[in-house]
Amino acid sequence: MTTGARQVLTDGFGRVGPVIRAALEGTDAAARTWRPTPQATTLAWLAWHVARGQDAQVAPLAGVEQLWTAEGWADRFGLPFDRDATGYGQSPDEVALVDASPDLLLGYLDATTAQTVAYLERVEDDDLATVVDTSWDPPVTLGVRLVSILDDCVQHAGQAAYLRGLLPRELLA
Repeated sequence: MTTGARQVLTDGFGRVGPVIRAALEGTDAAARTWRPTPQATTLAWLAWHVARGQDAQVAPLAGVEQLWTAEGWADRFGLPFDRDATGYGQSPDEVALVDASPDLLLGYLDATTAQTVAYLERVEDDDLATVVDTSWDPPVTLGVRLVSILDDCVQHAGQAAYLRGLLPRELLA
C-alpha cells in the first residue's frame, strides 16, 4: 500500500481511541451503563462493541486469531454471551449486561487498534482490490471492507461522544 493510503487508514483507525477515551473519562458504572431511553445503547456497550467489531472483522483479514480469544479478553470481560458475539443485533437487555472499567475497555480497544495498524503495514495497493466477500452484490473488496470497518468504528465513537454529552450532571460528579 502506498504511504498515503496506509497513512489515511492508520490515521482513521487511530482517531477512534481518543474519542472513546474522552467519552469514558471519569465514568463509574452508573455513568457507563446509563441510557437516555430503555432502547438506547450505553457508553460501556459502545466502547466494547467498537473494539469487538473491529477485532472480529480485521483478524480474519489479517489471518490471525481474534485478540478477544487469543489474548484472553473474553475471559477478562466475563460477558454472558457466546464468545463470538460482537454486539451486532443485540437486544436492549443484552446491551444492559455490558460493563467494564475504562481501563479494560480501553485496553482491549488499544490492543485491537494496534493489531489493525500492524495489519495495515502489510497491505499493498494491489491487495485493496482483492475480493474478500462474495456474499454481496457486488462482491466486497478488501478496500471496501476496511473502509466499512472504519466507518462503523467512527460512527459508534461519535455516538459515545454524544451519549457522554447527554449524561446527567449527577453521574459525572
